Amino acid sequence: MRVLSLAALLVAGVCAALPVQANDSVAEIGAGGIVLGRSNEIRLEREDLFISRDLVTVDYVFRNEGETDIETLVAFPMPAIAGYYEGDVAVPDMESDNFLGFSVTHDGAAVTPQLQQRAVAAGVDVTGELLAQGVPLIPFAERTTQSLEALGDDVAADWQARGLIQEEVWDAGKGPERHRFARWELHSVYWWKAVFPAGRPVRVSHRYRPAVGATAGLSFYWDGQRGDAWDFYADKYCIDSAFEKAMARASSAEPGLFESRIDYILTSGGNWASGTIGTFHLTVDKGSTSNLVSFCGEGVKKTGPTRFEMTVQDFYPERDVHILLLERIEQ
Repeated sequence: MRVLSLAALLVAGVCAALPVQANDSVAEIGAGGIVLGRSNEIRLEREDLFISRDLVTVDYVFRNEGETDIETLVAFPMPAIAGYYEGDVAVPDMESDNFLGFSVTHDGAAVTPQLQQRAVAAGVDVTGELLAQGVPLIPFAERTTQSLEALGDDVAADWQARGLIQEEVWDAGKGPERHRFARWELHSVYWWKAVFPAGRPVRVSHRYRPAVGATAGLSFYWDGQRGDAWDFYADKYCIDSAFEKAMARASSAEPGLFESRIDYILTSGGNWASGTIGTFHLTVDKGSTSNLVSFCGEGVKKTGPTRFEMTVQDFYPERDVHILLLERIEQ
């Protein structure tokens, strides 16, 4: 049995999607699938990807095309999250290290992965400093805020100068109040060892809750006219004339529409043997029949009242999946 060295994998991260600037907006952050360093012998034969606003599931079939079993590290990089008090990001569970609720199985057996976390401020690893002061690494957790409030003034001044935290003072009617907020970025990677026997298919599945971004109203279309962000949206989500007409009709009625956005990091699927996915099957569920959905795809077909599917052979994942949902505000 040969062991692949994948040290570089554990420092890889998934970059947060840039938020669209709009009022009452929550920024989406993109997660993806499991990854490992490039392998010349482990082939990704099939990937079945299901995406909805409430759940992402991914079912893989891998095959080791070599002559010996391979034991390797496999990882799931969580999206990087940063603590900016003046903004908001769509993290399902801010109080948990496993903030997306990630779980994984290997040939039907549940896997308990290990978690590596690093806190980074201005490009510098500050994990040790936070832990030494008893400060949790997850930026938005209530326990983190409480720990920052309890810091000594000397430590807080040093951390603010170096970009670890931000102090703000305001008066809510009872005099000036000082508050401290995390400014570091958290990088998290779940990882585990997996064996890929020679010549035999291996089935790996994982699921998590997506970090869905949202904007009150539409940030790229209003009053029946295309807004400044139209070209960006049209390219990212492959908006066509049929979608634009349906949106124009829907947005002219009351109540209005709001947008939700889901990102899935797909390009990591090219790290396996041959750089392609043998069969890639994507299912997108828009939730309600009254919702509108737009995303880029090849040969997409509507297969149910709310479902859209595509299947591609020898698929090269050259771009990530970006899904735009338009929903009624009353929902």
